[in-house]
Amino acid sequence: MNLNLFYAALLSPALLYLSACGNDASDSSGANRTTPQVENGHDNHENGRGEDHESHDDADGGDHVELTAEEAEAAGIQTGRAQTGAVSGQLELPAEIRFDADRVARVSPQVEGTVAQLYAGEGDIVKAGATLARLTSRELAGLKADYLNALSAERLAQAELEREENLWEQKITAEADLQSARAAFAAANAGREAAENRLHAIGIGHGTLGKLNEAADGSLAQAYVTAPLAGEVIQRSVSLGETVSAGGAPIFVIIDDSVVWADIAVYKEDLGKVSEGQTVTFQQEGGRVLAEGTISNVLPVINEASRTATARVIVDNAEHRLKPGQFVTARIDTGEGRPVVRVPSDAIVSVEDRISVFVPTDDGFEPREVRTGDSARGYTEIISGLEADEAFVAEGAFTLKAQLEKDAFGDGHAH
Repeated sequence: MNLNLFYAALLSPALLYLSACGNDASDSSGANRTTPQVENGHDNHENGRGEDHESHDDADGGDHVELTAEEAEAAGIQTGRAQTGAVSGQLELPAEIRFDADRVARVSPQVEGTVAQLYAGEGDIVKAGATLARLTSRELAGLKADYLNALSAERLAQAELEREENLWEQKITAEADLQSARAAFAAANAGREAAENRLHAIGIGHGTLGKLNEAADGSLAQAYVTAPLAGEVIQRSVSLGETVSAGGAPIFVIIDDSVVWADIAVYKEDLGKVSEGQTVTFQQEGGRVLAEGTISNVLPVINEASRTATARVIVDNAEHRLKPGQFVTARIDTGEGRPVVRVPSDAIVSVEDRISVFVPTDDGFEPREVRTGDSARGYTEIISGLEADEAFVAEGAFTLKAQLEKDAFGDGHAH
Protein backbone atom coordinates (compact mmCIF):
# COMPACT_ATOMS: atom_id res chain seq x y z
CA MET A 1 0.00 0.00 0.00
CA ASN A 2 2.75 2.30 0.96
CA LEU A 3 4.56 1.21 -2.16
CA ASN A 4 1.49 2.07 -4.28
CA LEU A 5 1.22 5.46 -2.68
CA PHE A 6 4.83 6.00 -3.40
CA TYR A 7 4.36 5.23 -7.11
CA ALA A 8 1.26 7.43 -7.23
CA ALA A 9 3.13 10.33 -5.75
CA LEU A 10 5.95 9.72 -8.13
CA LEU A 11 3.66 9.57 -11.24
CA SER A 12 1.34 12.52 -10.41
CA PRO A 13 3.69 15.27 -11.63
CA ALA A 14 4.21 13.35 -14.87
CA LEU A 15 0.46 12.99 -15.44
CA LEU A 16 -0.04 16.68 -14.72
CA TYR A 17 2.71 17.49 -17.19
CA LEU A 18 1.16 15.28 -19.88
CA SER A 19 -2.22 16.87 -19.29
CA ALA A 20 -0.73 20.31 -19.73
CA CYS A 21 0.97 19.18 -22.88
CA GLY A 22 -2.36 17.90 -24.18
CA ASN A 23 -3.99 21.25 -23.54
CA ASP A 24 -1.11 23.02 -25.29
CA ALA A 25 -1.47 20.64 -28.22
CA SER A 26 -5.19 21.35 -28.35
CA ASP A 27 -4.53 25.09 -28.29
CA SER A 28 -1.90 24.68 -30.91
CA SER A 29 -4.32 22.71 -33.04
CA GLY A 30 -6.89 25.44 -32.63
CA ALA A 31 -4.35 28.06 -33.62
CA ASN A 32 -3.53 26.00 -36.67
CA ARG A 33 -7.19 25.92 -37.54
CA THR A 34 -7.76 29.64 -37.09
CA THR A 35 -4.63 30.79 -38.88
CA PRO A 36 -6.06 30.11 -42.36
CA GLN A 37 -9.15 32.05 -41.33
CA VAL A 38 -7.03 35.00 -40.37
CA GLU A 39 -5.04 34.62 -43.56
CA ASN A 40 -8.25 34.40 -45.53
CA GLY A 41 -9.51 37.41 -43.71
CA HIS A 42 -6.33 39.18 -44.60
CA ASP A 43 -6.71 38.08 -48.19
CA ASN A 44 -10.25 39.35 -48.22
CA HIS A 45 -9.05 42.63 -46.88
CA GLU A 46 -6.40 42.79 -49.51
CA ASN A 47 -9.00 41.90 -52.14
CA GLY A 48 -11.29 44.51 -50.78
CA ARG A 49 -8.50 47.05 -50.98
CA GLY A 50 -7.75 45.86 -54.52
CA GLU A 51 -11.36 46.38 -55.54
CA ASP A 52 -11.42 49.79 -53.95
CA HIS A 53 -8.21 50.64 -55.74
CA GLU A 54 -9.54 49.49 -59.07
CA SER A 55 -12.73 51.42 -58.50
CA HIS A 56 -10.65 54.43 -57.66
CA ASP A 57 -8.70 54.00 -60.87
CA ASP A 58 -11.92 53.84 -62.85
CA ALA A 59 -13.10 57.02 -61.24
CA ASP A 60 -9.92 59.07 -61.41
CA GLY A 61 -7.65 57.32 -63.88
CA GLY A 62 -10.04 56.96 -66.87
CA ASP A 63 -10.05 58.83 -70.22
CA HIS A 64 -8.03 61.91 -69.58
CA VAL A 65 -5.35 63.94 -71.34
CA GLU A 66 -2.93 65.77 -69.09
CA LEU A 67 -1.74 69.03 -70.64
CA THR A 68 -0.50 72.28 -69.20
CA ALA A 69 -1.90 75.55 -70.46
CA GLU A 70 1.29 76.14 -72.44
CA GLU A 71 1.16 72.69 -74.04
CA ALA A 72 -2.51 73.12 -74.95
CA GLU A 73 -1.82 76.46 -76.57
CA ALA A 74 1.09 75.02 -78.51
CA ALA A 75 -1.16 72.18 -79.75
CA GLY A 76 -3.74 74.68 -81.02
CA ILE A 77 -6.36 73.74 -78.47
CA GLN A 78 -8.83 76.51 -77.74
CA THR A 79 -11.73 76.48 -75.34
CA GLY A 80 -15.01 78.30 -75.51
CA ARG A 81 -18.35 78.38 -73.78
CA ALA A 82 -21.48 76.71 -75.06
CA GLN A 83 -23.82 79.31 -76.49
CA THR A 84 -27.56 79.45 -76.99
CA GLY A 85 -28.48 80.08 -80.59
CA ALA A 86 -30.73 79.01 -83.42
CA VAL A 87 -30.17 75.83 -85.38
CA SER A 88 -32.44 76.01 -88.41
CA GLY A 89 -34.48 72.98 -89.25
CA GLN A 90 -33.30 71.25 -92.40
CA LEU A 91 -34.56 68.61 -94.75
CA GLU A 92 -32.21 66.22 -96.51
CA LEU A 93 -33.70 65.02 -99.79
CA PRO A 94 -32.34 63.39 -102.95
CA ALA A 95 -31.94 65.51 -106.07
CA GLU A 96 -31.01 64.89 -109.69
CA ILE A 97 -29.08 67.37 -111.83
CA ARG A 98 -30.65 67.95 -115.25
CA PHE A 99 -30.05 70.09 -118.30
CA ASP A 100 -31.87 73.38 -118.43
CA ALA A 101 -34.36 72.63 -121.21
CA ASP A 102 -33.83 76.13 -122.63
CA ARG A 103 -30.10 75.47 -122.98
CA VAL A 104 -30.15 72.26 -125.01
CA ALA A 105 -30.06 72.27 -128.83
CA ARG A 106 -30.76 69.18 -130.91
CA VAL A 107 -29.65 70.28 -134.36
CA SER A 108 -31.09 68.69 -137.50
CA PRO A 109 -30.54 69.83 -141.10
CA GLN A 110 -33.32 71.89 -142.62
CA VAL A 111 -32.90 70.40 -146.10
CA GLU A 112 -31.98 67.01 -147.41
CA GLY A 113 -28.38 66.68 -148.50
CA THR A 114 -25.04 64.91 -148.30
CA VAL A 115 -22.46 65.78 -145.65
CA ALA A 116 -19.57 67.41 -147.49
CA GLN A 117 -17.59 68.81 -144.57
CA LEU A 118 -17.67 68.73 -140.76
CA TYR A 119 -16.41 71.62 -138.66
CA ALA A 120 -17.16 70.43 -135.10
CA GLY A 121 -17.01 67.19 -133.14
CA GLU A 122 -17.91 65.91 -129.71
CA GLY A 123 -16.28 67.89 -126.92
CA ASP A 124 -15.82 71.05 -128.99
CA ILE A 125 -16.94 74.37 -127.53
CA VAL A 126 -18.84 76.41 -130.12
CA LYS A 127 -20.33 79.88 -130.26
CA ALA A 128 -23.87 80.73 -131.28
CA GLY A 129 -24.05 80.85 -135.08
CA ALA A 130 -20.89 78.80 -135.60
CA THR A 131 -20.89 76.50 -138.64
CA LEU A 132 -21.08 72.83 -137.68
CA ALA A 133 -21.30 71.15 -141.10
CA ARG A 134 -21.63 71.84 -144.81
CA LEU A 135 -24.07 69.87 -146.96
CA THR A 136 -24.47 69.49 -150.69
CA SER A 137 -28.21 69.72 -151.32
CA ARG A 138 -30.06 69.44 -154.60
CA GLU A 139 -33.19 70.40 -152.74
CA LEU A 140 -31.66 73.70 -151.68
CA ALA A 141 -30.32 74.32 -155.17
CA GLY A 142 -33.83 73.82 -156.54
CA LEU A 143 -35.35 76.23 -154.03
CA LYS A 144 -32.78 78.90 -154.80
CA ALA A 145 -33.33 78.42 -158.53
CA ASP A 146 -37.07 78.78 -158.03
CA TYR A 147 -36.48 81.99 -156.15
CA LEU A 148 -34.21 83.41 -158.85
CA ASN A 149 -36.77 82.53 -161.54
CA ALA A 150 -39.55 84.10 -159.51
CA LEU A 151 -37.44 87.21 -158.90
CA SER A 152 -36.72 87.52 -162.61
CA ALA A 153 -40.40 87.08 -163.51
CA GLU A 154 -41.35 89.75 -160.99
CA ARG A 155 -38.89 92.22 -162.43
CA LEU A 156 -40.16 91.63 -165.96
CA ALA A 157 -43.75 92.01 -164.81
CA GLN A 158 -42.85 95.23 -163.02
CA ALA A 159 -41.16 96.65 -166.12
CA GLU A 160 -44.16 95.73 -168.25
CA LEU A 161 -46.49 97.39 -165.78
CA GLU A 162 -44.42 100.59 -165.79
CA ARG A 163 -44.49 100.65 -169.60
CA GLU A 164 -48.25 100.18 -169.73
CA GLU A 165 -48.75 102.92 -167.16
CA ASN A 166 -46.70 105.33 -169.30
CA LEU A 167 -48.71 104.42 -172.40
CA TRP A 168 -51.94 104.84 -170.48
CA GLU A 169 -50.91 108.33 -169.40
CA GLN A 170 -50.22 109.16 -173.07
CA LYS A 171 -53.60 107.73 -174.07
CA ILE A 172 -51.87 105.25 -176.32
CA THR A 173 -52.81 101.91 -174.70
CA ALA A 174 -56.13 100.50 -173.71
CA GLU A 175 -57.20 100.29 -170.06
CA ALA A 176 -57.58 96.53 -170.43
CA ASP A 177 -53.88 96.22 -171.26
CA LEU A 178 -53.02 98.23 -168.16
CA GLN A 179 -55.17 96.02 -165.95
CA SER A 180 -53.64 92.92 -167.47
CA ALA A 181 -50.12 94.21 -166.72
CA ARG A 182 -51.14 94.98 -163.15
CA ALA A 183 -52.49 91.43 -162.69
CA ALA A 184 -49.32 89.89 -164.15
CA PHE A 185 -47.15 91.92 -161.81
CA ALA A 186 -49.25 90.90 -158.78
CA ALA A 187 -48.94 87.22 -159.71
CA ALA A 188 -45.18 87.52 -160.24
CA ASN A 189 -44.79 89.32 -156.93
CA ALA A 190 -46.71 86.58 -155.12
CA GLY A 191 -44.57 83.91 -156.76
CA ARG A 192 -41.37 85.67 -155.68
CA GLU A 193 -42.60 86.07 -152.10
CA ALA A 194 -43.58 82.39 -151.94
CA ALA A 195 -40.13 81.29 -153.17
CA GLU A 196 -38.47 83.69 -150.73
CA ASN A 197 -40.50 82.40 -147.78
CA ARG A 198 -39.53 78.81 -148.58
CA LEU A 199 -35.89 79.84 -148.32
CA HIS A 200 -36.52 81.74 -145.09
CA ALA A 201 -38.13 78.61 -143.66
CA ILE A 202 -34.87 76.71 -144.03
CA GLY A 203 -32.76 79.47 -142.53
CA ILE A 204 -31.75 81.51 -145.57
CA GLY A 205 -31.69 85.21 -144.64
CA HIS A 206 -32.12 88.36 -146.71
CA GLY A 207 -28.38 88.90 -146.82
CA THR A 208 -27.88 85.59 -148.59
CA LEU A 209 -30.79 86.18 -150.95
CA GLY A 210 -29.34 89.49 -152.07
CA LYS A 211 -26.16 87.78 -153.20
CA LEU A 212 -27.69 84.81 -155.03
CA ASN A 213 -27.37 86.44 -158.43
CA GLU A 214 -23.65 86.87 -157.83
CA ALA A 215 -23.08 83.38 -156.42
CA ALA A 216 -20.39 81.23 -157.97
CA ASP A 217 -21.27 78.17 -159.95
CA GLY A 218 -22.27 75.28 -157.69
CA SER A 219 -22.66 77.44 -154.61
CA LEU A 220 -26.47 77.33 -154.79
CA ALA A 221 -26.33 73.72 -153.59
CA GLN A 222 -24.27 74.49 -150.46
CA ALA A 223 -26.27 74.25 -147.20
CA TYR A 224 -24.76 75.00 -143.80
CA VAL A 225 -25.74 73.62 -140.41
CA THR A 226 -25.13 76.19 -137.66
CA ALA A 227 -25.22 76.22 -133.85
CA PRO A 228 -28.33 77.93 -132.44
CA LEU A 229 -26.62 78.54 -129.08
CA ALA A 230 -23.21 78.60 -127.50
CA GLY A 231 -22.12 75.50 -125.63
CA GLU A 232 -20.40 72.14 -125.88
CA VAL A 233 -21.05 69.55 -128.57
CA ILE A 234 -21.89 66.38 -126.68
CA GLN A 235 -23.07 64.30 -129.63
CA ARG A 236 -22.36 64.10 -133.37
CA SER A 237 -24.11 61.32 -135.20
CA VAL A 238 -22.99 61.82 -138.84
CA SER A 239 -19.92 61.17 -140.95
CA LEU A 240 -18.62 62.56 -144.21
CA GLY A 241 -20.62 61.46 -147.24
CA GLU A 242 -23.67 60.51 -145.22
CA THR A 243 -27.09 61.56 -146.49
CA VAL A 244 -29.27 63.40 -144.02
CA SER A 245 -32.87 64.51 -144.26
CA ALA A 246 -34.78 67.49 -142.99
CA GLY A 247 -36.68 66.86 -139.77
CA GLY A 248 -34.82 63.62 -139.11
CA ALA A 249 -32.81 62.59 -136.07
CA PRO A 250 -30.49 65.30 -134.70
CA ILE A 251 -26.99 65.19 -136.15
CA PHE A 252 -25.57 67.42 -133.39
CA VAL A 253 -26.53 67.93 -129.75
CA ILE A 254 -25.22 71.03 -128.01
CA ILE A 255 -25.62 71.89 -124.35
CA ASP A 256 -24.93 74.95 -122.27
CA ASP A 257 -24.43 73.65 -118.72
CA SER A 258 -23.45 77.00 -117.20
CA VAL A 259 -26.95 76.87 -115.73
CA VAL A 260 -28.61 73.57 -114.77
CA TRP A 261 -31.77 72.37 -113.07
CA ALA A 262 -31.70 70.50 -109.79
CA ASP A 263 -34.93 68.54 -109.36
CA ILE A 264 -35.48 67.64 -105.71
CA ALA A 265 -37.71 64.66 -104.86
CA VAL A 266 -39.98 65.89 -102.06
CA TYR A 267 -41.80 63.19 -100.10
CA LYS A 268 -45.50 63.66 -99.53
CA GLU A 269 -45.12 64.16 -95.79
CA ASP A 270 -42.56 66.94 -96.35
CA LEU A 271 -44.53 68.95 -98.91
CA GLY A 272 -45.86 71.32 -96.27
CA LYS A 273 -42.30 72.30 -95.31
CA VAL A 274 -41.10 73.13 -98.83
CA SER A 275 -41.91 76.34 -100.68
CA GLU A 276 -40.52 78.76 -103.24
CA GLY A 277 -37.63 80.95 -102.13
CA GLN A 278 -36.11 78.55 -99.60
CA THR A 279 -32.33 78.22 -99.61
CA VAL A 280 -30.90 74.88 -100.76
CA THR A 281 -27.35 73.56 -100.44
CA PHE A 282 -26.28 70.71 -102.70
CA GLN A 283 -23.70 68.23 -101.43
CA GLN A 284 -22.06 65.16 -102.82
CA GLU A 285 -21.28 62.02 -100.84
CA GLY A 286 -18.80 62.94 -98.15
CA GLY A 287 -20.38 66.31 -97.43
CA ARG A 288 -18.56 68.46 -100.00
CA VAL A 289 -20.71 71.46 -100.96
CA LEU A 290 -21.14 71.71 -104.72
CA ALA A 291 -23.54 74.62 -105.13
CA GLU A 292 -26.29 76.67 -103.53
CA GLY A 293 -29.54 78.09 -104.83
CA THR A 294 -33.16 78.84 -104.04
CA ILE A 295 -36.28 76.91 -104.94
CA SER A 296 -37.83 78.53 -108.01
CA ASN A 297 -41.01 76.48 -108.05
CA VAL A 298 -42.66 73.36 -106.69
CA LEU A 299 -44.30 71.45 -109.52
CA PRO A 300 -47.98 70.74 -108.76
CA VAL A 301 -47.80 67.06 -109.74
CA ILE A 302 -47.02 64.02 -107.57
CA ASN A 303 -45.32 61.12 -109.32
CA GLU A 304 -47.59 58.10 -109.03
CA ALA A 305 -44.71 55.61 -108.85
CA SER A 306 -42.46 57.36 -106.34
CA ARG A 307 -45.18 59.34 -104.56
CA THR A 308 -42.94 62.40 -104.59
CA ALA A 309 -43.32 65.94 -105.88
CA THR A 310 -40.56 67.94 -107.58
CA ALA A 311 -39.03 71.14 -106.24
CA ARG A 312 -36.87 72.74 -108.91
CA VAL A 313 -33.80 74.89 -108.30
CA ILE A 314 -32.16 76.78 -111.17
CA VAL A 315 -28.47 76.56 -110.29
CA ASP A 316 -25.61 78.72 -111.53
CA ASN A 317 -23.03 76.18 -112.69
CA ALA A 318 -20.37 78.42 -114.19
CA GLU A 319 -17.62 76.30 -112.62
CA HIS A 320 -19.19 73.11 -114.03
CA ARG A 321 -19.16 71.26 -110.70
CA LEU A 322 -22.59 69.77 -111.34
CA LYS A 323 -23.02 67.24 -114.13
CA PRO A 324 -26.41 66.48 -115.70
CA GLY A 325 -27.46 63.01 -114.59
CA GLN A 326 -25.61 63.34 -111.28
CA PHE A 327 -27.41 62.54 -108.00
CA VAL A 328 -26.72 64.78 -105.00
CA THR A 329 -28.14 65.50 -101.56
CA ALA A 330 -30.22 68.65 -101.20
CA ARG A 331 -30.29 70.31 -97.77
CA ILE A 332 -33.28 72.62 -97.58
CA ASP A 333 -33.31 75.32 -94.91
CA THR A 334 -36.95 75.27 -93.81
CA GLY A 335 -36.49 78.27 -91.52
CA GLU A 336 -37.90 76.45 -88.51
CA GLY A 337 -35.14 77.72 -86.18
CA ARG A 338 -35.37 77.45 -82.40
CA PRO A 339 -33.04 78.53 -79.59
CA VAL A 340 -30.89 75.63 -78.39
CA VAL A 341 -27.51 75.01 -76.76
CA ARG A 342 -25.13 74.60 -79.66
CA VAL A 343 -21.42 74.08 -80.33
CA PRO A 344 -19.34 74.06 -83.51
CA SER A 345 -19.82 70.72 -85.24
CA ASP A 346 -16.02 70.19 -85.33
CA ALA A 347 -15.97 70.16 -81.53
CA ILE A 348 -17.90 66.88 -81.47
CA VAL A 349 -15.92 63.62 -81.69
CA SER A 350 -16.54 59.94 -81.11
CA VAL A 351 -14.72 58.46 -78.11
CA GLU A 352 -15.26 54.74 -77.45
CA ASP A 353 -18.24 54.91 -79.81
CA ARG A 354 -19.77 57.64 -77.67
CA ILE A 355 -20.54 61.09 -79.07
CA SER A 356 -18.53 63.45 -76.89
CA VAL A 357 -17.03 66.88 -76.44
CA PHE A 358 -13.85 67.57 -74.51
CA VAL A 359 -14.09 69.73 -71.41
CA PRO A 360 -11.22 71.26 -69.40
CA THR A 361 -10.12 69.84 -66.06
CA ASP A 362 -7.63 71.05 -63.45
CA ASP A 363 -4.72 69.42 -65.22
CA GLY A 364 -5.91 68.85 -68.77
CA PHE A 365 -8.98 67.70 -70.66
CA GLU A 366 -11.43 64.82 -70.61
CA PRO A 367 -14.23 63.70 -72.95
CA ARG A 368 -17.81 64.05 -71.89
CA GLU A 369 -20.61 62.16 -73.55
CA VAL A 370 -23.36 64.33 -75.06
CA ARG A 371 -26.57 63.79 -76.97
CA THR A 372 -26.85 65.80 -80.17
CA GLY A 373 -29.74 67.06 -82.26
CA ASP A 374 -29.99 68.99 -85.52
CA SER A 375 -26.99 70.40 -87.36
CA ALA A 376 -26.89 73.40 -89.66
CA ARG A 377 -24.31 75.84 -90.97
CA GLY A 378 -21.43 74.49 -88.93
CA TYR A 379 -23.25 74.17 -85.60
CA THR A 380 -24.79 71.18 -83.83
CA GLU A 381 -27.48 71.19 -81.16
CA ILE A 382 -26.56 69.71 -77.76
CA ILE A 383 -29.62 68.11 -76.19
CA SER A 384 -27.90 66.90 -73.03
CA GLY A 385 -24.42 66.57 -71.51
CA LEU A 386 -23.36 70.21 -71.79
CA GLU A 387 -25.08 73.26 -70.40
CA ALA A 388 -25.17 76.79 -71.74
CA ASP A 389 -22.10 78.85 -70.76
CA GLU A 390 -20.18 75.69 -69.81
CA ALA A 391 -16.58 75.48 -71.00
CA PHE A 392 -15.63 73.02 -73.75
CA VAL A 393 -12.87 72.53 -76.34
CA ALA A 394 -13.95 74.53 -79.36
CA GLU A 395 -10.85 73.81 -81.48
CA GLY A 396 -8.51 70.85 -81.23
CA ALA A 397 -10.95 68.10 -80.23
CA PHE A 398 -9.50 65.71 -82.79
CA THR A 399 -5.99 66.40 -81.50
CA LEU A 400 -7.09 65.47 -77.99
CA LYS A 401 -8.83 62.35 -79.26
CA ALA A 402 -5.67 61.27 -81.06
CA GLN A 403 -3.59 61.83 -77.92
CA LEU A 404 -6.12 59.90 -75.85
CA GLU A 405 -5.95 56.94 -78.20
CA LYS A 406 -2.17 57.10 -78.20
CA ASP A 407 -2.05 57.06 -74.40
CA ALA A 408 -4.52 54.18 -74.29
CA PHE A 409 -2.44 52.16 -76.71
CA GLY A 410 0.66 52.79 -74.62
CA ASP A 411 -1.15 51.47 -71.53
CA GLY A 412 -1.83 48.23 -73.33
CA HIS A 413 -5.59 48.69 -73.51
CA ALA A 414 -8.04 50.70 -75.49
CA HIS A 415 -10.25 53.28 -73.89
